Amino acid sequence: MMSEAMVDKRTAPVAVWQVLDAMKGDELKRWRTAPVENQSPPEDRGLDRLPFPFGWYVACYSDEIAEGEVKPLRYFGRDLAIWRGEDGKVRIMDAYCKHLGAHMGHGGKVHGNLLECPFHAWRYDGEEGAVKEIPYAKVIPPQVKRKCTRTWHVEEANNFVWMWYHPDDAAPMWTLDHYPEATDPDWTPYDRYDWIVEAPLQFLTENVADLAHFKYVHGTATYPDAKITFDGHRRLGRVEAKLGTPRGEVDGVITNGNNGPGQSFSRFSGISETLLVTGMTPVEKDKLRVRFAFTQPRDQASGPMGNLAKALIRDILKQFDQDKVIWDRQRFMEQALVCDGDGPIGDLRRWYYQFYAEWNGASVPPA
Repeated sequence: MMSEAMVDKRTAPVAVWQVLDAMKGDELKRWRTAPVENQSPPEDRGLDRLPFPFGWYVACYSDEIAEGEVKPLRYFGRDLAIWRGEDGKVRIMDAYCKHLGAHMGHGGKVHGNLLECPFHAWRYDGEEGAVKEIPYAKVIPPQVKRKCTRTWHVEEANNFVWMWYHPDDAAPMWTLDHYPEATDPDWTPYDRYDWIVEAPLQFLTENVADLAHFKYVHGTATYPDAKITFDGHRRLGRVEAKLGTPRGEVDGVITNGNNGPGQSFSRFSGISETLLVTGMTPVEKDKLRVRFAFTQPRDQASGPMGNLAKALIRDILKQFDQDKVIWDRQRFMEQALVCDGDGPIGDLRRWYYQFYAEWNGASVPPA
């Protein structure tokens, strides 16, 4: 007979299990990125009121774009083309050629460091946004010899390609954070997971301040003890909680933070040291591409505690799946009614609204 200390203390059954409990393996993976059936339009959910927040966002993993390769992207309601030049540098530009409108992410070529249109081989510079060469023409039209299309600020960090978004194409206002674990040879390569969430990024960010939902969505026995601070474009959180494992509950500490709305991390201690780098990039007003990248110390991931290290990741994934059931159907409540046990949701919103350039720094939604 198992002692009380050995009883599985992971999350108890909760309401969203009606959606998730029957799905396993490949079926669950397909559900994570499949379109939501009978979805309401964004206007009915109030999502048309929310702009895209400015900041750094994940475009892709660094190893997903090879030297000489071109791919299409769609983020922030725009069609884009990404390529890596012969110099190894990644560039991103709006996708449509100014000549006859071909999408350069489909069939385009890398010519040196330039992006070549698949239709008539017009060649664009990814920094200047100008046409540098037209192989069959003696004269480049003056309208495209200068900047004629949007280019994007791009940097690589933590094994990701990051792009800077601002609705007015303003230059980056802060730098990216670099996590030493992501490139430490003593830590594992990323364990990667993907979702499409049919919600704006604000919903997911508010989750860290919503303390009451942990019990009713994730089945925790108690409400977590969380502390959240804000400093300019940064948010930092610390949660002390009982972490469930197959061998019982252990005391755990989770530190998490945002460097603007688009770059976030979580560090877990107590079971296995774990870094989670999260890339959440808006696709449309009601669609978000989410990437989870986990890394752990190699000696913990494959040592005597390896099964617990894997169980921690599985539990984090399960909790995100549970939240996705809610987010996919959630409506934006401009004047949310909160009570004393909800957590600092209002503080989180006031911090978050600074990234809506269209709202001019308003701390509440403008009329």
